Amino acid sequence: MNKQADCRGDFVQDISDQVIAWALEGTSVERLLKGFCAKMRKAGFPLWRAHMACSWLHPMFQAISFTWHSDTGRVELVRHLHSEKDDEEWLRSPLKAMIDNGENELRAHLETGEGCNQYPVFQSFRERGATDYFGMMVSFGKMDEAKDNLDGFISSWATDREGGFTEDEINALRRLFPRLALGVKSIIREQTARNVLSAYLGPYAGQKVLEGQIKRGDGERIRAIIWYNDLRSSTRLADQMPPEEFLALLNRYFEMTAGIVMDHGGEVLRFVGDAVLAIFAIEGPGGAERAARMALAAAKSSLKLLEEDEAQEDGIQFGIGLHVGEVMYGNIGVPERLEFSVIGPAANEAARMEAATKTFGERMLVSEAFSELTPREHWRALGAHRFDGVSREINLFTLN
Repeated sequence: MNKQADCRGDFVQDISDQVIAWALEGTSVERLLKGFCAKMRKAGFPLWRAHMACSWLHPMFQAISFTWHSDTGRVELVRHLHSEKDDEEWLRSPLKAMIDNGENELRAHLETGEGCNQYPVFQSFRERGATDYFGMMVSFGKMDEAKDNLDGFISSWATDREGGFTEDEINALRRLFPRLALGVKSIIREQTARNVLSAYLGPYAGQKVLEGQIKRGDGERIRAIIWYNDLRSSTRLADQMPPEEFLALLNRYFEMTAGIVMDHGGEVLRFVGDAVLAIFAIEGPGGAERAARMALAAAKSSLKLLEEDEAQEDGIQFGIGLHVGEVMYGNIGVPERLEFSVIGPAANEAARMEAATKTFGERMLVSEAFSELTPREHWRALGAHRFDGVSREINLFTLN
């Protein structure tokens, strides 16, 4: 692509309007960047490579980056884990230098070798045919605060056209990038809201909040498999172990319980101290049996990890209670501070069953109602039992 793009006002306005339309439609960042670059290329803009990156408020990832390539027309998404250490490529990159130096722009005429000794990635781009590079950074809020919080977007744009970008093309990028960044910001912030709500409330409850169920009393009656597990001897462990070691033990324990529940399709609703309240929703024909199979598979996986962990010096011990019934699923609390949870006799009974695992010397207890949803050969009957605060006797079973 050797012709020069017509970067007059209509060009910038047309692409700006399209970016806003795409963002308002609720597209993904990948589709937005892909569409943006394709429209630029169609208008004659000599784009060879485009890259954007930003920080990300996510329990697992600290940042995300998007890279578009003209040879494929695709956008590559990379998620960067919190645990990742900065590699040599990033430490010696021009974008890192821009952030460190607080520079909003950086340009290098790669055709003449400019910056290739300073930044290895420039030499790599040059060897692949790139002739010009233009980096831009836009911050959200004041520059100093945005830099400290890594709140903004950083980007790079490269061409392989002989002679590089024209000044009109550079000015067009200067005008278009803030508009693109604003569109991407709106998408990322919405995804962040979903991520945070999902992490703290669970995906189903988080979706309910986003749909507007934010008033106290909002909720619905649902049938579900109810899971309740609790860590044993937690008070003694907290007293005897250094706080850092006890926190590590708790996280290991939650991975063995809450993590397993989520891996098997359940939804964790609450961490009640060191207890876990979760549900496997019953939906559609055969939903009860399907949810029970998922919960039983999760429990077996969790107990298998428990057996392996008990061999350690600080081995974890916990019990599991499984029940089935109708619960009220919705907002409880005070108007200024709410949480999504389930309430009702079935939830209380599941908690009582877990507590009774210590009395019976078993690792898991289930109700007769739950056992009837799975093959009988799994279970050994323990007889009827009456719990405090429960008006009726419940027939209990444990794994055979």
